[in-house]
Amino acid sequence: MASSKWHLEQKHERIVRDINAHLDLLIGSVSSQGASGRFNLTTKVDGKTKSRYIRAGMEKEVKRRTRRHLKLKALIKELAEVNWQLLQIEMEQA
Repeated sequence: MASSKWHLEQKHERIVRDINAHLDLLIGSVSSQGASGRFNLTTKVDGKTKSRYIRAGMEKEVKRRTRRHLKLKALIKELAEVNWQLLQIEMEQA
């Protein structure tokens, strides 16, 4: 069953709030440097792989923020779907 416009608008507002709550993010992946116990944040910048050293004690927070990036990507995908459904309803009512 299709959602009503009201329900979709409520879902849209929730997703926007969730997006705003996930903006303290980092893009990349955390990798270790073997037995040394050191960690890097690795990401692509202008097509090149860049690594940033993660100081001791920062690993947990860096991992949390990279997970927030993944959650944000999922939220944006969900928002796009809701926007599509709202657009369809708006065009049917026009």
